[in-house]
Amino acid sequence: MSWTAIHAFLFWCTLLNYGVLLLWFGVFCAAHAWLFRLHTRWFELSTERFDAVHYAGMACYKIGILLFNLAPLIAVSIITRNGA
Repeated sequence: MSWTAIHAFLFWCTLLNYGVLLLWFGVFCAAHAWLFRLHTRWFELSTERFDAVHYAGMACYKIGILLFNLAPLIAVSIITRNGA
C-alpha cells in the first residue's frame, strides 16, 4: 500500500470521525430533553450524570480521533512531504 493511499485513508477516517463527533454534539445540544427521556427509559440517571456521561464520552472519542487518526495523518503527511 502506498503512502498516498494511507494518507487518503487516514484523511477520510479523520473527517468521518469528526463528523460523527459533531453530529453527536449537535443532537446532544438540540435534542437534549428527548435524548434524556430516551436514555432514562433504560437507565436511572439524573440530568447531571447524563450530561457528565455524554461529556466524558465525547472527550474520549475526541482523544481517540486525535491518537488514531489525526496524529498518524500528520506523520504520514510529513513523511510524504520529505519524499519517502
